[in-house]
Amino acid sequence: MSSRSNRPALRAGPLRAPVLGALLCLALLSGCGRGAAPNAGAGGAAPAAAGIDSVVLTSHQLQAIRIAQAHTHSFALQRSAVGSIDFDENQAVQVFSPYQGKIIHAYTEVGDEVRRGQVLYTIDSPDLMQAESTLIAAAGVADLTAAALARARSLYETEGMAQKDYQQAISDQMAAEAALKAAREAVRVFGKSEQRVDDLIARRAIDPVLEVASPIGGRITARFAQPGLLVQPGNVPAPYTVADVNSMWLLADVAESDVSALRVGQPVTVRVLALGPRTLSARIRTIGATVDPNTHTVVVRSEVSDPQHELRSGMIASFTIDTGAPVESLAVPANGVVREGDGTMSVWTTDDQRRFVRHSVHVGLQQDGLDQILDGLKGGEQVVTDGAILLSNMLYGASSDT
Repeated sequence: MSSRSNRPALRAGPLRAPVLGALLCLALLSGCGRGAAPNAGAGGAAPAAAGIDSVVLTSHQLQAIRIAQAHTHSFALQRSAVGSIDFDENQAVQVFSPYQGKIIHAYTEVGDEVRRGQVLYTIDSPDLMQAESTLIAAAGVADLTAAALARARSLYETEGMAQKDYQQAISDQMAAEAALKAAREAVRVFGKSEQRVDDLIARRAIDPVLEVASPIGGRITARFAQPGLLVQPGNVPAPYTVADVNSMWLLADVAESDVSALRVGQPVTVRVLALGPRTLSARIRTIGATVDPNTHTVVVRSEVSDPQHELRSGMIASFTIDTGAPVESLAVPANGVVREGDGTMSVWTTDDQRRFVRHSVHVGLQQDGLDQILDGLKGGEQVVTDGAILLSNMLYGASSDT
């Protein structure tokens, strides 16, 4: 009987030994779970206590990382967008012919700089011929009535003419002067100067060539004029298009989610690929009233001075719009912030430059190579600024090994 009762006790001894060993291991926190391994100094990084995301590095491993104190940084409140350069449509005109006719000469090419009043092209205009013919006839009638009035005045003063005949002569001369004035204005509508009008009257010769001049100074941006082309008022395309390029429009395509933060007058920093690292400064002039249904963006227009005429319509540009005063906040270099597999962001801190602890943080703005830390980190803490991703990989590697 006594021998049978001892057998279970002999069999149970080996089964209870592992359980007791495990309990002792957890109690001592030595070499088990994610705590600091006793052989960390032998060359391996060891996880810290269970439930704490930390690793311990050797002196050799410390050479692969950089550590700095968390500090505050001034983050500008900004919105970014992409867009393009365009002509100032308020200073761009299509130069149509005021009357029908055939183009005789076209004097300028695309890209030429022109001044206000410079002749762009000439046309052979039947309407101008008719106006000049009327002018010459009106001038002849005016001369005739003026001479008749002079004779009538002389006769009336010697009582050689009745008063009503004298008054009729005055009326005829006034009507002729009015007709001449109207004829002169009709010719001036075609762009003829007062001197040219006087010359037409003096020579009694018709000049059918109509000169079409640029109404503004600027650059020729489009040309469809060619000799022999029949042009009519308002028929597109216009023979020439001229734009004042001293100022240009900046058209930014801003995401509709950012529009609520925009206001007219906010400063804009523009970077144009063609200008290299240089930046241009402007201010918002208008904010679009509609959202593009395909891109869900709103066109925001700014204006920038371009006295050197370096900008070209269609150039790609990036826009940074200041939407408020800068804010002071904790900042960590971008290399010190790790995006974990579950989408969270984390940083690593240390108190003794040997044991490193991972902290989940909320990241805000990203500027100047720095990430804004909204919470999860305190000012003055020693933070890994380079090599943080190595620590995360080591932590996951140690976790998978256990």
